[in-house]
Amino acid sequence: MRFWDASAVIPLCLKEPQTASLREILKKDQHIVVWWGTSIECYSALARLRRDGSLDDTSEEQARNILRLLANAWTEVEPTEQVRETTERLLRLHPLRAADSLQLAAALVWAEKTPRGHSFVSLDTQLRQAAHLEGFALLPEKIP
Repeated sequence: MRFWDASAVIPLCLKEPQTASLREILKKDQHIVVWWGTSIECYSALARLRRDGSLDDTSEEQARNILRLLANAWTEVEPTEQVRETTERLLRLHPLRAADSLQLAAALVWAEKTPRGHSFVSLDTQLRQAAHLEGFALLPEKIP
């Protein structure tokens, strides 16, 4: 199992530069773990891409269908007091936005506060840095 950030889930739903490498990661381990708000973040990103003109209505709906399939199979870390407390600590230590700190907190709760030996899949530079400092192995190993 690997923890997936929303920035890494979106390229599984759309053709983007990192799609092939992320599909390879998924192919090696199809068990996706996400935080409770990941689907909301992904739906928001898809709607923003449509509003910006990067996606037409049909492409957005196709991406939403893929997202629904992924969501039906993934494991979600629920919003708990432990996630909230961990988020508060992360916000004091790392330059993260609220949603990113919630994702990292959920990953830490999933890893039972022992991130060594667990992988964090993300394309977000700041979130990757914080996850690395917390002890996660990062995937993909390098991002452009």
